[in-house]
Amino acid sequence: MQITVLGAGISGVTTALRLQSALPKASINITAEHFNSDTLSAGAAGIFRPGSGLRGGAGQNVGDWIKSSYNYYSSILASRDASVAGIMRVDGYLFSSGEESVVRNPLLENLLPIYRMATEDEITEICPDSNFKHGAYFQTMVIESEKFLPWGIQKFLQAGGTMTQKKINSFQEVNNNNLIINCTGLGARKLCQDNRVVPIRGQVFKVRAPWIKMFYYGDYDTYIIPTSTQVTLGGTRNFDSWNTNSDEFDEASILARCSKLIPNLKNAEIIRSWVGLRPYRDQVRVEFDDKLWSEKGIQVIHNYGHGGYGITASGTSEEVVKLVLEKMRMNKSKL
Repeated sequence: MQITVLGAGISGVTTALRLQSALPKASINITAEHFNSDTLSAGAAGIFRPGSGLRGGAGQNVGDWIKSSYNYYSSILASRDASVAGIMRVDGYLFSSGEESVVRNPLLENLLPIYRMATEDEITEICPDSNFKHGAYFQTMVIESEKFLPWGIQKFLQAGGTMTQKKINSFQEVNNNNLIINCTGLGARKLCQDNRVVPIRGQVFKVRAPWIKMFYYGDYDTYIIPTSTQVTLGGTRNFDSWNTNSDEFDEASILARCSKLIPNLKNAEIIRSWVGLRPYRDQVRVEFDDKLWSEKGIQVIHNYGHGGYGITASGTSEEVVKLVLEKMRMNKSKL
């Protein structure tokens, strides 16, 4: 069986790796215009934390995706590959000056080893000059895409996978005998003529602040997320913005908000500013494309539209594997 995975971000790489595990005899290729540090995933903060805006289609359980992702990363974290794959435990706080519902997260509360409400003393001690009313403390993971993607690609190649660097403008460009897995993210807007895919612009700073060991979330998309080598300060959320240039007003706002949240960040060394476009869709699309099959005889399974949760919701790749196996059974039954 020949399979072509389109896209080499976190969704594409995790899908290719899971397909290899499920179908060791299959010939699997990753085709993408960009790899590793050139992908959107490479700039992501990488914290495992789903938001309320993550939704699937009819009959799809987002909780299953999140649990699958968590178990997948946990297995790597428990292995000797944890460091090189860029996965580490991290704990921290989420604060809100609004409703308590902001700091609740049913998807995580039933999954993580620790997720509890912060006490008033904790809020006062950490943020004495804030007007935060509610908080949550929890332990999760950070997945550094700058490490995870090269590690994943290497594992994929070592297991017999192949790579092709090429921009795909239509599914017809792929060998017609291949099963295509579409993990093109924002590129799916044009490739699939899917106007439900919309960019959400995000801007962050990468800084050097080794004294920051915990993550912190505040109001207005303010967050501080440490990894093994740097700290991500964010952020912005500009719906339907295609602007990939750093904005000086956003930069000033991010630094001011993060420094107010954790004052000693004023001493952090700025490494770089980064802008990325999150591939948002009102419903993450994970399904076999019946229309392409009936009209053009092209077999495509879609896996895109994760928005800012590509890392957290990479468990959609497990659903892709199930769809592939189901398609194989259907094809055999027709012979």
